Amino acid sequence: MITRSTRLDALLLWFGSRAGLLVVTLLGATLADYLDRWRKWDATLFITIAQYGYDGEPGRPVDDGLPAFFPGLPMALRLVHFVVPDWAAAGLIVSLVSGAVAMVALARLAEAEGASGWIAVAALLLFPMAVFLAAGYSESLFLAFAIPAWLAARQGRWPLAVLLAAGASCVRITGLFLAAALIVEFVARGESPRRAGWLVAPFVPLAAYSVYHYRRTGDWLAWKHAQEAGWGRDFAWPWEAWRTTWHSAMGSDDFAVAFRMEIAGAVVVVAALVWLLVLRRWSEAVYCGTQAAALMTSAYYLSIPRSLLLWFPLWVLFARLATRRAWVLVLYAAVCGPLMLLNAGRFLSGAWAG
Repeated sequence: MITRSTRLDALLLWFGSRAGLLVVTLLGATLADYLDRWRKWDATLFITIAQYGYDGEPGRPVDDGLPAFFPGLPMALRLVHFVVPDWAAAGLIVSLVSGAVAMVALARLAEAEGASGWIAVAALLLFPMAVFLAAGYSESLFLAFAIPAWLAARQGRWPLAVLLAAGASCVRITGLFLAAALIVEFVARGESPRRAGWLVAPFVPLAAYSVYHYRRTGDWLAWKHAQEAGWGRDFAWPWEAWRTTWHSAMGSDDFAVAFRMEIAGAVVVVAALVWLLVLRRWSEAVYCGTQAAALMTSAYYLSIPRSLLLWFPLWVLFARLATRRAWVLVLYAAVCGPLMLLNAGRFLSGAWAG
């Protein structure tokens, strides 16, 4: 049974962990320094899009990688910017509010599966890449749409589910994988074919975004080509991607650490997919498996550990296991907690962290 306590536990964990990050980041820093520490990497690109659009700042060279970022977060930034003058602060507020929504939804989803909701939330917040849920990135906003969408689908509320999924599609290309998983869930639940028309909704923002860039640049797949231009993420066979990443991880520079995390993330991804398939959770396997396929057929591994933040089925399964065996959560916290703090420190110091 989903109770008020479920929501309260999720919110306490979320805001408590954010307060901890706030204290650590503010040590020895002014407020301006604090905001600057969070304005790193992709957060600056989202701000650029929100301020100037996809052509970038006037008078500066056009960043060909900008179309890789979907417009949902930049639009949210612009809305918050009306009342919050600092763009970095606006990004933190968007993530703070959307993260709260996502954590409550995750707890409710776990409770619906017979697990402790707070364990699912705690596991996600202790994950080594959890700093990106607090930063001005798109993960929290995506989850604020995606998890409630999945919860609504599980309850048979398909109009609400697909509308929320359409919101997720405005935020990240991952919305495409969510849309595919909803189709599988719809069929698996034996829903009436007369309701199938609703399933088109999550694809509409993706189509609209493609049309926008086609009219702007003549390129229907601008978001995909932007990833190739900005990060060299061309298609590669899985073994080629593994080999390239392995060689990069064996280096001695700072980026070698990040590539080692990518390899560790790939191992977790494969294990999680096997877990889902063994349990015959087909729709969740489609959601996670399509993401894994896209990430592991890139020229090299990039953002694989970060992608696990979006794998809400994994956190629900973990909660089910840890609810029955408390030592699982203790062991997980002992291993992942320090790694989460280490990675948060890397991000806040400007090192590549995900």
